[in-house]
Amino acid sequence: MKFDKKYINTRITVIVVIAALLMVAIIARAVITATVENEKWKKVGAVSVSDTMSLKPNRGNILSADGQLMASSLPDYKVYIDFLAGVERLADSVAPDGSKVKVYDPDQLVEKKEMWETNMDSICRGLAEICPRYTFDEYKSHLMEGLEKRKRYWEVCPHTVLNFIQFNELIRLPVFSLKNRYRSGLTYEERNNRNKPFGSLARRTLGEMFGAKDSARSGLELAYDSLLRGEPGKVHHKKVLSKFLSIIDKEPVDGYDLVSTIDVSMQDICESALREKLHELDASMGVVILMEVKTGDVKAIVNLVRYDDGNYYEAQNFALAALMEPGSTFKTASILVALDDGYITPKTIVDTGSGICNMYGAKMKDHNWYRGGYGVIDVPHVLMFSSNVGVSKLIDAHYHNQPEKFVEGLRRVGIGTPLGLPFDGAADPRIRMPHKDHKGGYRMSDNWSATALAWMSIGYETQIPPISTVSFYNAIANNGKMVRPRFVKGISKNGEMVEEFPVEVIRPHICKQSSLDDIRNILYRVVNDKEGLGKKAGNPYFHVSGKTGTAQVAGKGGYKGGQNEHLVSFCGFYPSEDPKYTCVVAIRHSYYVASGGGQAGPVFSKIARRIYSKNVTTDLNVAKDSTAVFVPEVKPGDVMAARYVLEQLGLKSEGGQGYEWGTALSGNQCVEFQQVKMNSNTVPNVVGMGARDAAYVLGSRGLKVRMKGRGKVTNQSVAGGSQVVKGQTVLIELN
Repeated sequence: MKFDKKYINTRITVIVVIAALLMVAIIARAVITATVENEKWKKVGAVSVSDTMSLKPNRGNILSADGQLMASSLPDYKVYIDFLAGVERLADSVAPDGSKVKVYDPDQLVEKKEMWETNMDSICRGLAEICPRYTFDEYKSHLMEGLEKRKRYWEVCPHTVLNFIQFNELIRLPVFSLKNRYRSGLTYEERNNRNKPFGSLARRTLGEMFGAKDSARSGLELAYDSLLRGEPGKVHHKKVLSKFLSIIDKEPVDGYDLVSTIDVSMQDICESALREKLHELDASMGVVILMEVKTGDVKAIVNLVRYDDGNYYEAQNFALAALMEPGSTFKTASILVALDDGYITPKTIVDTGSGICNMYGAKMKDHNWYRGGYGVIDVPHVLMFSSNVGVSKLIDAHYHNQPEKFVEGLRRVGIGTPLGLPFDGAADPRIRMPHKDHKGGYRMSDNWSATALAWMSIGYETQIPPISTVSFYNAIANNGKMVRPRFVKGISKNGEMVEEFPVEVIRPHICKQSSLDDIRNILYRVVNDKEGLGKKAGNPYFHVSGKTGTAQVAGKGGYKGGQNEHLVSFCGFYPSEDPKYTCVVAIRHSYYVASGGGQAGPVFSKIARRIYSKNVTTDLNVAKDSTAVFVPEVKPGDVMAARYVLEQLGLKSEGGQGYEWGTALSGNQCVEFQQVKMNSNTVPNVVGMGARDAAYVLGSRGLKVRMKGRGKVTNQSVAGGSQVVKGQTVLIELN
């Protein structure tokens, strides 16, 4: 075949021309896009790539001292149903009035309705069990209404937020369990909810979150919000091939977990003991703070206030924020200042007379003035009797002309020291400092008068939050070292401690050692001497040291008008010889009798006894005299179990062989068991038994048991010896 060169050259020329034209077109298109259509394509780009959005991290948990979960972010759900999900929408028709009417595939509508009607009863029964806020009939009526109206965003549980467990049960119900969510029509809004597994325990100290659930409001939640909340990430959405993809620019960093100092069991012990006494006195408010002596760790903190329904709730953090006139617990600080300044000794005597004295025109009274007063007493008896006259006379005699030295002394011993707590709203002590005018007198503008010092010395005209009172007494227990109250031991991540917060020492020594020894001896006598007013705070198993307090609290009309209340309190530490815990109990009430020793003291005693028994196997020798034989009280009940416990504690017991149930008598050297014979046809007497033994014995007779309280049985609704009626319910009260 002959090669046609002219034909080939023509084809090449055409191809080159076309390529050149295409290149010119591309360049022209690029120029137009970059100039003429610049704004247009910017708008397209803005639609294709969304703004960067924040990606929320998981908020850290708050844990108890032993690792139990006290506050955690758990999801909750608002659940909706689309009754037209999976139904094809046809071309809209036009109504006679010209409006558009949505038209759906009729066959699919029938199929959808039949699916719901077939499963409706099963769904509604399940919903009534999962969320019993509504009945079966109410759920059925509600869902049928949404089905008939063909609603596309219909609440499954009206006005109800489901927790994680409820939601997981709901998605197992018929229709909701369909794997194809588009066909089932199930949609939901997931939100984070701050959950407290232990309910009201330490609620105010743990803190609250605002309604949005991602903003801290109070307590530890607010104080350590920057650690708990973590760092948000960043995400943006980009349109790729007609689909939007979520592209994470920065991963969120979850918050740290807080390891608090709160002990859940100790918190429960303190709250139940206080709540019981508040109900008994019909009190308006009560506070308990339990602190570990060496570390300042707050193991329990209770704030209870009475609401209109007569019940008590954790509503305000009185323990940290309430400025109260402390009353007689403040006398310990007054006497310690005078001891440390060398003005008095334990042998110093003061004449309290008949219990009434004229203090610069105002009457100072002792609580027993109507019985003739205490007469001449020494310094220990001044605190043992909580003598207003005795304390005010001693302080006024040495500080009347130099009251600023007394106030400086209060700050030195720690009762007036700001604690610097991280909580929003935590109050510092308010103790006025007098100032001299140009004539050498004290300015009345400072609200200072001749009687100010005398009343200040006995706990009036000062405002001290309970946390400051317990910190002061804790310093006395801690050999004079004042430590800052600690609420958080450290922070952890993924179960591992990242940082431990150290014990902070505020004052290495609040006073001289001799003064400390003197005041500790006096506080010991307040509780353990027969004449001390703090006897009811003690117990027979270990020694307690502390001081009672009673103060009058002005009503709305002041002290002279309106109904006044009383603030009764006890603050102390135990065991006296080697203190482990310091505790303050404060109760505000309008009961006709007010006694710090008689009303707050028993609460302290119950708390101390229960917490000590919680750790009784650690070291029984800490709190007993070297010459004493420690023989505990043993409840009636299972003899074999009781003998085993005594054996493990190294304590002697006699009897208990050959029978299951018995009573125990605690002697000076050992525990002696005696058999209790039980008739299967009569109701056994379980008074004095523990809850477990009592429930077992009654249950073995075919009786049902209901319990109220905790501890040992103090009363049973069906008397022992009565004829057994199978299935009868017996209410047992424990204390």
